[in-house]
Amino acid sequence: MPKPGVFLDRDDTIIKDVGYLDNPEGIEILPGAAKAIKSLNDYGMPVIVVTNQSGIARGMFDENTLKRIHDRLINLLKMQGARIDAVYYCPHHPQGKIRVYGITCRCRKPEPGMLVKAARDLCLDLPQSYMVGDKAIDIETIHRVGGKGILLDPSKTVDAGLRPDFIAANITVAVQWILEDIDT
Repeated sequence: MPKPGVFLDRDDTIIKDVGYLDNPEGIEILPGAAKAIKSLNDYGMPVIVVTNQSGIARGMFDENTLKRIHDRLINLLKMQGARIDAVYYCPHHPQGKIRVYGITCRCRKPEPGMLVKAARDLCLDLPQSYMVGDKAIDIETIHRVGGKGILLDPSKTVDAGLRPDFIAANITVAVQWILEDIDT
């Protein structure tokens, strides 16, 4: 039976955004992120990272480098008791200089392709799921499948048509809201 999941953007949600992260050693987990993810784990919620990675299409790093980055992220979180159930990424960008990746696709947020794939792979109920991210496209992505979006950073402006379901100062507050919302 499908269950709800929590989708997390990567940069400025779980880790510090350093631009185009191309080195696993450059990962800096944000304060409270591991504990918040562990709270979701303890509740039994699948936690899925979904991230646009146009640096691949732009030729800044390759998929093997990205795999090493994500493996290190998963291990760093695991060392703090937190588990990521899956990571999905979009390597595409329409203006990418690497031809195979320089396309318009269905997986680049705000398109919901990564969420749809995760739902198939993990048996998730997308309309009952949540997404936490720092940009309006994160909210748009989850709204396209009927789920709820939590925007981090109250100072960010959101298009009037893309109202988040909740605005949180950080991932800790976002996860507290999700767990309260599920119980209502």
